[in-house]
Parts: sequence; structure tokens; C-alpha cells
Amino acid sequence: MGRHSLPDQYGAGGSDPRPRARRRSVAVATVLVLTVAGGAAAAVQSGLLSFGSSCREDAVKLRFAASPDMAPALSAAADRARDDALTSDGRCVDVSVTASDAYKVADTLLAGRKPDAQVWVPDSELWVDRVAADTKATEVTPVGSFASSPVGVAMVPQAAQSLGWPEKTYSWIELAGAALADDSLKLGAADPARSATGLLALSRLTSAAGQLEGGDTQAAAMMKTLSQRTSDSDTQVVDTLPRDSSGTEQGNPKRNQALILSEQAAFAYNASGDGDGLDLFYPKDGSPRLDFPYTLVDQAALTTDESRAALRFVNYLGKPEQQKLLHEHGFRTSGDEVPRTLVTGAGGDKPQPYAREAAEPASEAELQEALGTWTITVQSARVTTVVDASSSMSEQVPGTGRSRMEVTKASLLQALATFTPEDEIGLWEFSTKLDGDKDYRVLVPTDRLGDSKGSGTQRDRLSAAFGDLAPVPGGATGLYDTTLAAYKDAVASYAEGRFNALVVLTDGVNQDPGSITRGALLDRLEELVDPERPVPLIMIAVGPDADREEADQIARITGGTGEQVNDPAQIHEVILKAIVTAGAQGGARR
Repeated sequence: MGRHSLPDQYGAGGSDPRPRARRRSVAVATVLVLTVAGGAAAAVQSGLLSFGSSCREDAVKLRFAASPDMAPALSAAADRARDDALTSDGRCVDVSVTASDAYKVADTLLAGRKPDAQVWVPDSELWVDRVAADTKATEVTPVGSFASSPVGVAMVPQAAQSLGWPEKTYSWIELAGAALADDSLKLGAADPARSATGLLALSRLTSAAGQLEGGDTQAAAMMKTLSQRTSDSDTQVVDTLPRDSSGTEQGNPKRNQALILSEQAAFAYNASGDGDGLDLFYPKDGSPRLDFPYTLVDQAALTTDESRAALRFVNYLGKPEQQKLLHEHGFRTSGDEVPRTLVTGAGGDKPQPYAREAAEPASEAELQEALGTWTITVQSARVTTVVDASSSMSEQVPGTGRSRMEVTKASLLQALATFTPEDEIGLWEFSTKLDGDKDYRVLVPTDRLGDSKGSGTQRDRLSAAFGDLAPVPGGATGLYDTTLAAYKDAVASYAEGRFNALVVLTDGVNQDPGSITRGALLDRLEELVDPERPVPLIMIAVGPDADREEADQIARITGGTGEQVNDPAQIHEVILKAIVTAGAQGGARR
């Protein structure tokens, strides 16, 4: 689900803050307007655009949950709308705005609950997409984007000048590298797990690093360094700047001289008069943008009056007077025209490429990979991987010319490359009766990847063991006994301060007639779960013969997730996604 424009009579003033090339379908918004408003002509005839003098007696009240950066501007627009006696169907539109962190609202919606709001304006569509992708979440319907703000790197003047601002321009990887290479220049950011600004910048860094030789290692090193200076929110990260230009403040190890910020956040900071102001670098390989999607919450539950009033207000935000108001709060309202005063207010100047088109938005897979890599890099992980070695793993993956096992091994080696020497990784395999009566066998005990093991390291041993995995001729799938044994071991060997998880990959259902039942497995897992020592189980059903519903049922008992992939090449991406999900649900403790 993406952003959607409204038809002209309901649209945000005909000024889309995104580049034309990135505009998306208006189908959802058109259907919404036609079904809710009964068509443009009917809306006009019924007084949608009228201004009745008695409208205040029975106002349509709308509650907004808006990201903290947008909330002041929306509150000002709501006050102006009251002064202007903005109406919908002859009734005044009375908007109240509450500042709400986007990740907190998203968590509420993902849990199937509703915030105390009919309209949600997060700072990025990535939150809306995340909620919309979950069939169990509360329904959300984006109907337009009326503002935007590019993401860059803001610095105190002394630090910016040391890097040649504004004449010298940098790519994301160059800018982060220059900042992290200077011990006196501390770079801070908001936690990418809670901040769209942080995640969008992180995705640009990881994408750029991936194009370089040894880029994965470089990206991991950057993340590890950056993680030492992250704040929980965009609001809090601004508080880490030096309070003044004194040596005491500048030399304070807790202070950051550079921050990953949106243009609007830098504008707001400079306008506040705190500190000495900021200069803003706009990376030359493109700045991702916050896009502030105007989103209806549980649209089916809204009254007709509420839906129509919500559309009336977003149309009001697109009028020239309100666009000027948004500019005054540091937001862009067009992808083609950027007010010079806005840029200079944020600390930008030529030849910084502040007017260039936004970078192409990262795909959901790219965002998940960036966040998954961040999670395992920052927290360090202890993960035991349990791989199905039954005979069915020898079957070919259509269109590849390779077996399920061969593709699985390649994907596991790819996943292994994203872990750092501090992470602890192990490997089991399972079929039936692999070790006496046991359906499983420990191939490489879980240990730190950087530890020396004979002539090599733990990583070397794992790489070799992954390469040696082979289907067992005639072997069946001993899933239940193996899952229970591996989970017991993972809980017993829990490592404090790490992301602990168990990953089980299977291409079939349990085929061991002598094993415990599914019901018994669920009961035992529930007994083993310890909220103080969380170990989410990530169970990946590989191929058409695996049971995704069963995998999810088993995994959720532990706070994990069950995933389905038809192509084992997707395993790497799915593991990262599942790690992020488990971590967001409390599966990791710092």
C-alpha cells in the first residue's frame, strides 16, 4: 500500500510534495471518496464546501495522532480552520491534534487496537505499509501526502566547516565515514527501530555499502559505532547537541557534533535559537524523504460525517495559505519548488544538492534487511540454526536447477555474512534417527564467531558445516522432538545482553510416529518460555509441502513467528524480517 492522491476537488491543492516520477495510483482514494462522499457532485450539492453561520453548534470533531514534528503545524492549521469556520456539509470541522510517536501508534494498530484518533499522520509511509501488511492489524487507509522533508546530516558549524561545508559534497557512505573517522566529531542518530529518519538513512548507508568490495563489513562497523550514540527518538537525539560553543560542551563525550536529521528537524532546531545553529549536508547520492501520509484509521468504523470532514481538512491543507504555514514550520509542499528561506533556515546552502529529486524509496525488503542487520549488529546475537536434512530436501527448486538443500545452504551462507565476530551462532541438523534414537545432531555448538577453533574460527567451522549439509537418503522429518530439544538447549544456554533466538528450517511436517504430539510440544514450549530470558523461535516453512500455519502456531508460543518461503533463496530475507519482528515484540533484552 502506498500513498494516494485525491481527485482535484478533494486533492491537496494540486501540489504533491513528491517528485512526479514517484506519484502512485489514486484508485484507493478515488473509491474512498466516491463511496464515502457519494460522488463529487453530490458532495458539493450537499454542502461539503459550504460555510454555514450556525455550523459551530454541531461541529464534526476529529482527533488526529500526528508525529511530534508535524503536530505543531497541524495544530496551527486546525486553529486557523476554526477561525475560518471551515465546514463540511454545513457543519464546522473541529480538529484536535495529539503528538504521538509513529512507532507507538504502529504498535497499537499492529496489536489490532485503535489509537484515540480517526486520522493518523505518521512521518513516513513505512509505518503505514508495515501496518497494512499485517492482516491482523487495525485497517489503515492513506489518502494523500501533503508535506515532505528530506533526510540529511546536520552539524554544528565548526564540524561542518572542517568537512568543507557548503562547497564540498558527500555521498551517504562518504559522509558517515568522514564523521565516524574523526574522533572529535561524534555522529548521533535516532534508533532505526523507532525512527523513520534513522531507518531511511540506514537503508541508504547499507545500500551504498553493498556496492563496495568489503562493504558488508564496513557497514557493520559503521552500525556498531553509530549504535553507541543512538537515542530512543528524533526528539531526544536533538538534545544530544552541545548547548553552546564552549570547550566544555564541545568536548563533552556525551555530546554529538553531527546528527542524522530531517531538514524540518534542523529547521525547527535553528528556529528555536538553542545552541549555535546547525549546517546541513544533503548527500549527493540522494536524500530519502519523510512523506507524512494522511491516513484514516479503521475507515469502515468512521461515520459518513467524519470521513467527509477528514477529506475536507486534507483538502484545506493543500490551499496556498496552509502550504505557506507548513513552510513556516519547515516542511516542503512540492517536489518541484523548494522555498529558499526554508533551506537556509534548516542550515542548507549552495552547492549542497538540496533541490535534487528524492532518492528512490527503499523497498520493503531493503528496509527489513537494513533493520535486521542493525538489530543483530547492535545487540549482538546468539542464534542456533536447525536445518531439515530429510530426503525431501534433495528435490529441485523449480527454475533453478538446484535442490532445496543447495539453495538453502547458499542462503544460510549469505545470512552468516551479516553477523559480526561478536555474535554467537551454532548449527544443528535433523531428520529421523540421526543419532541413535535422536532425530537431531549438533554439528557446530553455538559459540562466538570470532573465537579461534583449531586452525580457524567459529565462522570458518560454520561455513564448512553449511557447505557439508546434505539430505539423508530415506530420512523423514523429525520436527517435533527436534524443536523441543533445540528450544530447551537455547533456553538453558541463554546469553544475557544478546538477542537470543532459535531458527528452525523445515520443508515438511512431522513424520516421526514415535515423537511427541503437536499438542504436547506446544504445552512443553509454553512451560519453557521465560519472559525474563526470552528466546523467540523463528520457524521457516520451506516449500509447498511445509505447513506455514503450524509453523506460526508453534513459533508464536515463544514470542516468535512462523514464515513461509517457496524459494529457499528467500531464507536470508525472512530470517532478518523475523528477527526484527521478534525484537520489536520484546524478544530481545539489552
